[in-house]
Amino acid sequence: MPEPAGSNDKDSDKANHPRTNMDPSAAQASRDNKNHRILSFHASKDVRIFAKNYRTEIAASSSSLLSTFAAFPLDFAKSRMQSYETGLIHTVKDAYKAEGLKAFWRGVGPPMVSVTLVRTVSFSIYQRAKYAYDRWLTQMTGQSPLVHANTLGSYPSFLTVACFGAAGATAGAAITTMSCPFELTKLNEQLAGKEARQRALPHTGNSTAPLAASSIRTGAWVTARRLVRDRGIFGLYAGYRLHLLRDSIGTAIYFTTYESGKQLMANARGKSPTSPYAVLVAGGLCGVVSWACIYPIDVAKTLYQKALLSAGSGHAVRPKIRISGVGAYRGLGVSVLRSCVINAIFFSNFEMIKKRINALEV
Repeated sequence: MPEPAGSNDKDSDKANHPRTNMDPSAAQASRDNKNHRILSFHASKDVRIFAKNYRTEIAASSSSLLSTFAAFPLDFAKSRMQSYETGLIHTVKDAYKAEGLKAFWRGVGPPMVSVTLVRTVSFSIYQRAKYAYDRWLTQMTGQSPLVHANTLGSYPSFLTVACFGAAGATAGAAITTMSCPFELTKLNEQLAGKEARQRALPHTGNSTAPLAASSIRTGAWVTARRLVRDRGIFGLYAGYRLHLLRDSIGTAIYFTTYESGKQLMANARGKSPTSPYAVLVAGGLCGVVSWACIYPIDVAKTLYQKALLSAGSGHAVRPKIRISGVGAYRGLGVSVLRSCVINAIFFSNFEMIKKRINALEV
């Protein structure tokens, strides 16, 4: 029987359609290609130019968010150990039993904002200061510290250490004004649970009794308003001098150790200064060395700020910076571990993002 007119038109079109005629592997390749086009992001030229101009800030901010959140429980433990003279195991068990797992991230909000902002500004200031000090030292000595530091086979010298240290101290001093209020409110959040339990102790007789969340959380804005009410706007800068001393010295040591560490583990061995191994080790090392050097100042700062937070509008005696004796280095192990983790994560991600941005074509 003859087929109706046009009955095979659809079949003919179907047979001649390129997607239908594809073999299975070609069809799969086509689908993968389409998915790749959908999922891939092609930045415009303006975006690529912006990224290259601000690669330090972009890399620093994204790396800060990741590293700060990952290591915050160690910062929580460090603050508790410094303030209440307890060991790590006791601190962790005590907080978990009475306040739950969320306690270890209580107060993470302010540093997620402040550390990201501070690190971004700090690295931006450091980069500019580094090049400024390099120009001055080159004019005075005829030798460029940065050229020497980036020369394969070179070792750290007096000029490179002076350049990195001065730039780091400049960045540390500059960011203290920005970071002090955030760190003060973070400390208050970290100590709030323990303080609430100590106030309730005479009534309950149980220092580990779980507390309602409403009796623990104070909030960064509540703390800030209370400090301004009790002490005026300068209440947000309680402990500022100790904070300034800590950050100026600590940031100078931090960047000097990082840059010199990369130079020793990469340049001095004829390798790229941003090789993953060199960055990971130098990043972890700079956190360990800087914290070990400034830790007594940090303990004094924490104790003084704790006393001011508890004193309301009253006076608090600034503690002496102790470099020896019982309690002078309590919590140092946790601080060193925390700093090592934070900076290993931070610098690995930081250098990776900078490499990716540098590879963009404009």
